[in-house]
Amino acid sequence: MKSFIADNIYRIDAELAGTAARLVVVTKTHPVEKLQEAYAAGARMFGENRPQEMAAKQPQLPADVQWHLIGQLQTNKVKLLAPFVHTIQSIDSGKLLREIDKQAAANNRVIEGLLQFHIAREDTKSGLSLAEAEEILAAPDFVQLRNVRLTGVMGIATFTNDTAQVRDEFRQLHGIFQQLKAAYFANDAAFCEISMGMSGDYALAVAEGSTLVRVGSAIFGNRG
Repeated sequence: MKSFIADNIYRIDAELAGTAARLVVVTKTHPVEKLQEAYAAGARMFGENRPQEMAAKQPQLPADVQWHLIGQLQTNKVKLLAPFVHTIQSIDSGKLLREIDKQAAANNRVIEGLLQFHIAREDTKSGLSLAEAEEILAAPDFVQLRNVRLTGVMGIATFTNDTAQVRDEFRQLHGIFQQLKAAYFANDAAFCEISMGMSGDYALAVAEGSTLVRVGSAIFGNRG
């Protein structure tokens, strides 16, 4: 029997072929059985919003899954993820960055991370301003961090049907990436990721240079 989940993954992968973007399957609230279907269809990057849910699912999936934390993360929850998480996409403070480094070191690992920026015209969305990010990157203790590796930026566009506004917000994030790359990561090939675009707007994000799209409902269907 053909899998609805697999069909959607194959379709999105085909749409992304020839672009810079790769698919992060957003698995939040979905049971492990659906994650296993996605894995069988070739998905290897899974995105979760809640640390506890990710930590519960991780042992039930194969070891080659790259787990991405895409929701807000409190410092006291970092230790739950530190043994296995691949990328934390929602770093929004120097305090969180230092805690990730500390917990990664305790597990003898290097955890990758993205700086999350506030690009939406909605106060409910979280993230850094460019000035706040520059303050973190210019701080003396940033160069001392050995177990967290910043690899790019992440942002969430406004939830709106105004495609011109969404494109503008994605362009803003791309511009922030370019500024940070030039000023702080010019010689760091690992700083290359722009995580933007979700189920409703990933095509716009890809057109504006996204390297990671975070797609859930377009794969699993809307949650009831």
